[in-house]
Amino acid sequence: MRVVSLLPSATEIVYALGLEDQLVGVTFECDEPAAARRDKTVVVGGRDTSGMSPAAIDAYVRDKVASGQDLYTLDAGALAVLAPDLILTQDLCRVCALPSGHVAEALEHLGCTASVLTLDPHSLDDVLDTILAVGQRTGTQQQAEYLVSGLRQRLEDVSDRVQGCPRPAVAVVEWVDPPFTAGHWVPDLVTAAGGQPVAAGPSGRSSQTSWDEIAAQRPDVVVVAPCGFSLRDAAEQAETVTRHLPGTPIWAIDANGVVVRPGPRLVDGVEALASILHPDRTASVPAGRVRRIA
Repeated sequence: MRVVSLLPSATEIVYALGLEDQLVGVTFECDEPAAARRDKTVVVGGRDTSGMSPAAIDAYVRDKVASGQDLYTLDAGALAVLAPDLILTQDLCRVCALPSGHVAEALEHLGCTASVLTLDPHSLDDVLDTILAVGQRTGTQQQAEYLVSGLRQRLEDVSDRVQGCPRPAVAVVEWVDPPFTAGHWVPDLVTAAGGQPVAAGPSGRSSQTSWDEIAAQRPDVVVVAPCGFSLRDAAEQAETVTRHLPGTPIWAIDANGVVVRPGPRLVDGVEALASILHPDRTASVPAGRVRRIA
């Protein structure tokens, strides 16, 4: 089977299932593992926003959306040459990846008969189910079940460690300028880590808010997890949050690695959050996951 992934998270799932030799196409954002972007054909491009401020990125995205322009471009010619059997895509977020409708239009234009699997998880359980779905469609159902079983066991281990502990109120900030609170599966990560998510509800979309509204929720901890950014960049942005929420403990986390991409590493995110909320009850996490800012 020849597989094309149009999602960084789907690429991670493919590798986790041992299907890297069958993966032939990826996006320009598929950087985990690093070999994905280096060794595979890139079929989806977009603007490199590294070096842009959060406010500038937000303005760029808003202008594109308002004018009806696409944030991502599909290289239909490259896709045709790859002749995939299965394409992994999404409809969850137009800002995060190419919508499946664009893929369907391209396939019809090219006369390609590839199967399309749309992955649109809203909760942590949904994310684990997408791993099973990819396994089923790729003939690796047993590997997928084994992987998900291991991930669920790790979640149970965290739950056992934090059982009986007070649950601190946690606000996860997914964007800092303007501020957005994290939705979808992120509140589930907080709950699984032994916290009480505030300023955002489970399974809902990320939503724009204000610093006053976040402060009104009286969070015990604020975790800055800007979509598309690593720990280093998250830490830089978290410094600005300290001015808006003085006196509140502020942490930065590797958002791209363990929070915003709906793949196997979300369980790493639960473990990282648990290390923030209950350091005396949880195992230490690998370096580069979290950093205390204030």
